[in-house]
This record gives sequence, structure tokens and C-alpha cells, in this order.
Amino acid sequence: MPEQISIFELVANASLLVQLVMALLALASIVSWMMIFQRWFFLRRVANEVNHFEDHFWSGVDLRELYAELEGQDDLTGIETVFVAGFQEFVRLSDQAGAEVDSIMQGVQRGMRVALNREEERLATHLAFLATVGSTSPYVGLFGTVWGIMNSFRSLANMSQATLASVAPGISEALVATAMGLFAAIPAVIGYNRFSAQVEELMKRNEAFSDEVTSILHRAAQARSS
Repeated sequence: MPEQISIFELVANASLLVQLVMALLALASIVSWMMIFQRWFFLRRVANEVNHFEDHFWSGVDLRELYAELEGQDDLTGIETVFVAGFQEFVRLSDQAGAEVDSIMQGVQRGMRVALNREEERLATHLAFLATVGSTSPYVGLFGTVWGIMNSFRSLANMSQATLASVAPGISEALVATAMGLFAAIPAVIGYNRFSAQVEELMKRNEAFSDEVTSILHRAAQARSS
């Protein structure tokens, strides 16, 4: 019975360039998995923070008391940052003599829009890397495969009699690069799609909350001017 060749032997016997391709794909896969776990825990925590703050916000708490409670904190969550940015502008502009409602609300919306943009950037951290790994890893692996197969067929020129057994190991070594490319790409693509959907859902909730705060502060501004 012919001896079976292990994957480790195929990798060890591959050419230097193919080994470098495999090492690059292995590194990309390891980093991708680290980012996948980090994003999973992070986005889960952010969703819990949004739920907790919204429950507290709609519990009937006075907004000035809530703002005073959050203003001095350094570890604000994303949705808390949005509220503080909007209410801070509301307080600053409302204290100015002769401030009109429209100018106050423009400042409030501008402050919350900046906070929303920063929160979106924070939520989408590492997603670009996952997208890059998912889209390029199969081609990197294919490059290693093509190079390995080229070397296998070139070695046939030095053989007096070519058989399948003489080229099969070289082709097998090359195909390992394609397998590693897919192994790196598939989790990265799944993670990117999953996390992108979560980021979009969280941003919709933040934007809806921003609209609600804008409406509340608009009514408060009109009451102050009347």
C-alpha cells in the first residue's frame, strides 16, 4: 500500500515562494480570527450598552440631570456620546442672548452628526481588513498554486519518463496554497458580512435616537423662546 503524504510534508517540500505564500495566508487567517472574536465581543457589548442607555433615557429621567451625570465621565459609550454632544450644543447656544430656535437646532444636529460619524468609524474598525482578506486571499492562494504547478511541469523536462507519480506531489503541494487561501477567505467574508449588518443596525438605532433627542430639544427650545 503506498505511503500517504501528510499536509505538513507537502508544505515542507514546497518551493520557497509557495511556502512564503502559505505563511502569508496563515498569518492573515490568524489575524482575521483575532479580529473576528474581538469584533464579536465588542459589538455585542455595544448593543447591550445601547439597550441599557435607551431604557434609562426613556425611564423619565430629567435630561439636564442625565447630561450633568455624563458630562464629566471619560468612558462614555457611543450612544452616550451622541446625547452629550447634542445636549452640550443645546445648552451652549440656549444660553446665548437672542439665540433663535433654528440656529440652536442646527448646532444640536451638527454636534450629534459629528458624534455619529465618530461612532460609525469606531464600530467599523477592522472591517476593512476582513474585507481585504476575504477578497484577496483566494487569488493569493491561486498565485501560489500556479507557481507550484509551473515548477512541477518544469521538473518534467529533466525526467526521461514522466509519470503521474512524479508530478502528483508537486501538484498537491501547489493545491495546498489554494486550500489555505479559501481557509483564510471564507471566515473573513462571513465575519465581514455579519459585522457589517450589525454595524448598520446599531447605526440605525443611534440615528433614530438622535432624531428623538432632536425632537425633544426642539420642543424645549420653542418653549424657552415663547
